[in-house]
Amino acid sequence: MADINHVVLVGRLTRDAELKYTAGGQAVCKFSVAVNRRKKSGDQWVDEANFFDIVLWGRQGEALNQYLVKGKLVGVDGELRQDRWEQDGQNRSKVEIVANNLQLLGGTGPASGGGGNYGGSGGGGLERRGEEGRGAGREVPADGDGFTDDIPF
Repeated sequence: MADINHVVLVGRLTRDAELKYTAGGQAVCKFSVAVNRRKKSGDQWVDEANFFDIVLWGRQGEALNQYLVKGKLVGVDGELRQDRWEQDGQNRSKVEIVANNLQLLGGTGPASGGGGNYGGSGGGGLERRGEEGRGAGREVPADGDGFTDDIPF
């Protein structure tokens, strides 16, 4: 069986992206994404934040850098890469996600709701329901099956 190294994340930027260039002129866009995970603690559900460093190479990084601002909701499709080095006689390492594809998903704040599709391909197949519906303010599948249960994953 072949090894698999594939990561898909949806989260918010924790800081504005930084765009730099290598000595060879290759663009490198770096940013960090926070992804919440819901877990049960006693009788209550608690959100736990996980933080991931993302690297986006080339023209896509140059083009999207101006839109990658703190609080922006993004979808990242990529792979894990481990960087190893020695510092003060100690072996060090860091795992980053090298993005193959990045999707700008929504506004810049948690209350901004849905949002536009600014990069990548196609729409998401989701629609907003009005306040009168059972799923008030939640995104539900466009096929209207009415499935609105809170699932923690």
